[in-house]
Amino acid sequence: MAERGREPSPAAVAALPPEVRAQLAELELELSEGDITQKGYEKKRSKLLSPYSPQTQETDSAGQKEHRNQTPAPAATQTSAPSKYHRSRSGGARDERYRSDIHTEAVQAALAKHKEQKMALPMPTKRRSTFVQSPADACTPPDTSSASEDEGSLRRQAALSAALQQSLQNAESWINRSIQGSSTSSSASSTLSHGEVKGTSGSLADVFANTRIENFSAPPDVTTTTSSSSSSSSVRPANIDLPPSGIVKGMHKGSNRSSLMDTADGVPVNSRVSTKIQQLLNTLKRPKRPPLKEFFVDDSEEIVEVPQPDPNQPKPEGRQMTPVKGEPLGVICNWPPALESALQRWGSTQAKCPCLTALDVTGKPVYTLTYGKLWSRSLKLAYTLLNKLGTKNEPVLKPGDRVALVYPNNDPVMFMVAFYGCLLAEVIPVPIEVPLTRKDAGGQQIGFLLGSCGIALALTSEVCLKGLPKTQNGEIVQFKGWPRLKWVVTDSKYLSKPPKDWQPHISPAGTEPAYIEYKTSKEGSVMGVTVSRLAMLSHCQALSQACNYSEGETVVNVLDFKKDAGLWHGMFANVMNKMHTISVPYSVMKTCPLSWVQRVHAHKAKVALVKCRDLHWAMMAHRDQRDVSLSSLRMLIVTDGANPWSVSSCDAFLSLFQSHGLKPEAICPCATSAEAMTVAIRRPGVPGAPLPGRAILSMNGLSYGVIRVNTEDKNSALTVQDVGHVMPGGMMCIVKPDGPPQLCKTDEIGEICVSSRTGGMMYFGLAGVTKNTFEVIPVNSAGSPVGDVPFIRSGLLGFVGPGSLVFVVGKMDGLLMVSGRRHNADDIVATGLAVESIKTVYRGRIAVFSVSVFYDERIVVVAEQRPDASEEDSFQWMSRVLQAIDSIHQVGVYCLALVPANTLPKTPLGGIHISQTKQLFLEGSLHPCNILMCPHTCVTNLPKPRQKQPGVGPASVMVGNLVAGKRIAQAAGRDLGQIEENDLVRKHQFLAEILQWRAQATPDHILFMLLNAKGTTVCTASCLQLHKRAERIASVLGDKGHLNAGDNVVLLYPPGIELIAAFYGCLYAGCIPVTVRPPHAQNLTATLPTVRMIVDVSKAACILTTQTLMRLLRSREAAAAVDVKTWPAIIDTDDLPRKRLPQLYKPPTPEMLAYLDFSVSTTGMLTGVKMSHSAVNALCRAIKLQCELYSSRQIAICLDPYCGLGFALWCLCSVYSGHQSILIPPMELENNLFLWLTTVNQYKIRDTFCSYSVMELCTKGLGNQVEVLKTRGINLSCIRTCVVVAEERPRIALQQSFSKLFKDIGLSPRAVSTTFGSRVNVAICLQETSWCFHLAAPPRTLTISCGSIDFENPWDGGFSHSCLEPRGGNPLQLDNVSILL
Repeated sequence: MAERGREPSPAAVAALPPEVRAQLAELELELSEGDITQKGYEKKRSKLLSPYSPQTQETDSAGQKEHRNQTPAPAATQTSAPSKYHRSRSGGARDERYRSDIHTEAVQAALAKHKEQKMALPMPTKRRSTFVQSPADACTPPDTSSASEDEGSLRRQAALSAALQQSLQNAESWINRSIQGSSTSSSASSTLSHGEVKGTSGSLADVFANTRIENFSAPPDVTTTTSSSSSSSSVRPANIDLPPSGIVKGMHKGSNRSSLMDTADGVPVNSRVSTKIQQLLNTLKRPKRPPLKEFFVDDSEEIVEVPQPDPNQPKPEGRQMTPVKGEPLGVICNWPPALESALQRWGSTQAKCPCLTALDVTGKPVYTLTYGKLWSRSLKLAYTLLNKLGTKNEPVLKPGDRVALVYPNNDPVMFMVAFYGCLLAEVIPVPIEVPLTRKDAGGQQIGFLLGSCGIALALTSEVCLKGLPKTQNGEIVQFKGWPRLKWVVTDSKYLSKPPKDWQPHISPAGTEPAYIEYKTSKEGSVMGVTVSRLAMLSHCQALSQACNYSEGETVVNVLDFKKDAGLWHGMFANVMNKMHTISVPYSVMKTCPLSWVQRVHAHKAKVALVKCRDLHWAMMAHRDQRDVSLSSLRMLIVTDGANPWSVSSCDAFLSLFQSHGLKPEAICPCATSAEAMTVAIRRPGVPGAPLPGRAILSMNGLSYGVIRVNTEDKNSALTVQDVGHVMPGGMMCIVKPDGPPQLCKTDEIGEICVSSRTGGMMYFGLAGVTKNTFEVIPVNSAGSPVGDVPFIRSGLLGFVGPGSLVFVVGKMDGLLMVSGRRHNADDIVATGLAVESIKTVYRGRIAVFSVSVFYDERIVVVAEQRPDASEEDSFQWMSRVLQAIDSIHQVGVYCLALVPANTLPKTPLGGIHISQTKQLFLEGSLHPCNILMCPHTCVTNLPKPRQKQPGVGPASVMVGNLVAGKRIAQAAGRDLGQIEENDLVRKHQFLAEILQWRAQATPDHILFMLLNAKGTTVCTASCLQLHKRAERIASVLGDKGHLNAGDNVVLLYPPGIELIAAFYGCLYAGCIPVTVRPPHAQNLTATLPTVRMIVDVSKAACILTTQTLMRLLRSREAAAAVDVKTWPAIIDTDDLPRKRLPQLYKPPTPEMLAYLDFSVSTTGMLTGVKMSHSAVNALCRAIKLQCELYSSRQIAICLDPYCGLGFALWCLCSVYSGHQSILIPPMELENNLFLWLTTVNQYKIRDTFCSYSVMELCTKGLGNQVEVLKTRGINLSCIRTCVVVAEERPRIALQQSFSKLFKDIGLSPRAVSTTFGSRVNVAICLQETSWCFHLAAPPRTLTISCGSIDFENPWDGGFSHSCLEPRGGNPLQLDNVSILL
């Protein structure tokens, strides 16, 4: 309603004469009813009030003064300052990887602050009471009045104008008393007490706009024990709780009922306005209902309170960084052209020089492999792999194939021989961990990698092979998710010596793959990083230059020699430079932590490869042996220098062993990743030169992705050391970790990207992920590419500091995004371990990850609890960890769980398997012994208060339609029409009768053609031939089987015409056929029990099959799977007598059973459907009409004919419609991938049917042979419809790939479609231009969950929970489809 001029206050109106007030109320009513215009209303109103204008202003001023004097004191607020709930408790220990005295002092200082503070209540959240109504709720009548809220208020004002003065005198006192005494309105009453209650200075609308007339007796005084005796009407603001009094909607007791009347909506109006006019006005003023799509928008911003960004958060201020180049890669004349050439050189000229030394469990040298032995044994292995595993014409391995290397971590010698043997044989090795059980953590993902690499051969040692888990028969168990592998032992006694004239082919290093290194992602999936021979050689050269390696040096390797820096330095660089590597396995480190220090001392080693863990263990065992010297070390390479907390371990180790000769400049941290390999390494320094500086960064700034020197609170500082400079020949840049690869600013944290010849080339078999990781082109702030050189994402977070030094502050895999801030999992672990955990949890057994809870990530901490830790100690430690994380990182922990010892899944080297632990947490399978859930500290975006849905909601519309008898979301096929007497086919009600009629009318018409793998016709069946063969089979059923009408008969045939003849033979004999897929001869154990189950469930009296399958059912192999003695009678139909039945069976009614349709779902569930003759007849008739099938038509069918639509197309439709079906068994495509497409092209097929397996076989097998198809002249432009008969679910990606792949040879994308159906109705609808299926029998209802449907646009995926469904087309004739919600 339009605004009016300034209105007098309620006190001023109360002072007017009664007749003036009555005239004003009448004006208001006329305006609200539409009997007067706004202009006329204002003119009359101002005329009425003009004589009293001075009096009104004076009274208004007095009213304001009186209100100020009577305003009560604000309601008391909470006196305690809001703070988070913390407990002050104690606890105990730290982990070697995250050990930091500075950080420990910071954590203890933060905890000390909590001890000084008093216990505070939880911080109150700004939330509306559930008992307090919003203005919209209070003003809206329960019956959804059609008039607007303001209009209803004005009508009620007019009705009560006579009692206005008494109401105003009591309203204010009631409001004030309600505010002070209400026990239910917490936040709302507190807000009102600070000034939201309007006094008498407001207008009439100010008092009545949000009021509701409830009871016309005076409200009781809730602040005193006495009740008020006033009889005035009571009014209440909408956001004030009602006092405990009766609520009676209606008239004032003293009102004159004869002067007022009610409309249909219950609104009191003046008697001079007719009810029909009032209803018309209400209808015209009713607000329009919003569009339907607005009811189904699942927008998180409409559900939860979105936290606003902190305006004071730090933002990057520097300039855009420029890529940093490393030193040029030097060219040395004697560098070999390939790594294999280096091995050949040293193996021939320096045969007795030591290459690798292995230690036993006590830490003593047990075997030394010389370069001569390495060369000769690798040569023997390469010759054996290429020439001795298969025949000369069919070798098992060819150059370029991939093999798995399965060797334990304490056998570096056998692994090195196997690795270089594969390189010499040009076979690609894939090193993996030794599987210990079938349920190893991450073992299934390793199996997926092996399967995607096409690995069928695994190399291992004899000792390792004996230690693998075996079955009762002595065979190696089939590991979960692994492909079937052939295991080859590579010990020397099993290898063949190559002839003297045989030499491996060693070519200069190129871009061909050299090996594949596996990498586990954050989600737990395993990917294979493929490294080329050129990258392997270039990386060795870069390491040799950066580390200044020279011939004859000794390297002590404590790392895993199968991957990462342990492989690059200990297996590649040592052969490149003829160095001697001493490998210290993990098992030795657990029994003798000081063994690597002893090896350095005993062999005067120049270089040592360690982790922070090894430094810590050596410090712990230092007391056992003090007479060691590390003066020979020129490089102590710390390979996990990317861990920000490595600086503390390096400093502590240096302070302890500097007295033993360790030089400060010898400590060289480095940063590595599987994709970029060595990213940066600190070069060995000059003695006496100052060490590089440290960066003391603010954790608060790091959480926002910016670099800020910490100057405020030392408790929240992170001290990081550099990891040196960029590798020689490389170039580095920093890009934003999310979104497009935009270059960061100089004071911004981002992901480190490297461009060089030394990185990986791709993830094997993952083209999409490869492009996003290995082919990154950085862009500037405007989105323009910066150069054309591709970079590789390293997965490391950091920045480039002064002097081009590289600093790493975390990893992408450990990044936790919580409420828009970044937290590092390693930082959380370090903080937790700094709370003296030695009495409560195990060191190194803590997992930190994030889970999605209510539209945001939440932090979860899981640790293994010591058996001797009490519950009290555990909760003390857990409470202190929560306090420390909150103080240091300013983030809440959603869950902190302690599990029993040795229950978390472990990695092969003893670490916690993070992704598997997260999976167990989400599944609820962790079974913690102590748990502390703290959702109140981190879930701050709780749902907003529910708002009343304006207008009529969608559920009301749907329910109303159903109540009214309407069928919503309904579609129906065309009417089949009346039976035409002149159509001879339609006179017959049974398929058996139709076949007999066709055998007489068109005996030579070919119904079926069966093709083999060569594309030639191996069998045909005309109408007469099929009829005669069916008669013979029916005769055999009666003579040999002694079957009666109604007996069930199992048909066990391969896809072909024999199956069709056996089906109609059963119909001729009155038996019920049951088609079953025959068992696979090579896999009877898995397939034969399914056959047996269908035979038992169907209660078959006989089995019809071929002689080959009959022998298979009774074979010794079958006896191991099922009891072959209990088979029903088995009859082969290969040699049939020329005898015919005297009379063919005719069912008495069309409702009799025709056949049984059994199918097994992908989940292993067996389902059987009974099909009557009438249903079969109606189905075939609907298909004939929809597809316009007639005798001269041809269709190609390439699918399994045992159940559902596949069976109907293979066996039923041709006999009913008379068209010719070209049958292509799917198994023939395995021998000839071109068969199906060649047949379609040769016969110019317009309509073809296939299964998803056939489509997938063609897509994968012919994906790179489209040009071959073109040269063969294959053109698919003749196809009008290519229908995929889906088993259970649509495979959209496969269908799109198939259409896109064969588009170049004429296949129209519109021609490819998918059937849509269920188990009961196997085909409901399909593409409109061709087939629209299913049963024309009684209509059935399809129920679909509305939670996964986008009502506005189902195929756009716009709805947040929508699923992509292919278009199905129109329903079949007489088939009704309705969707119920």
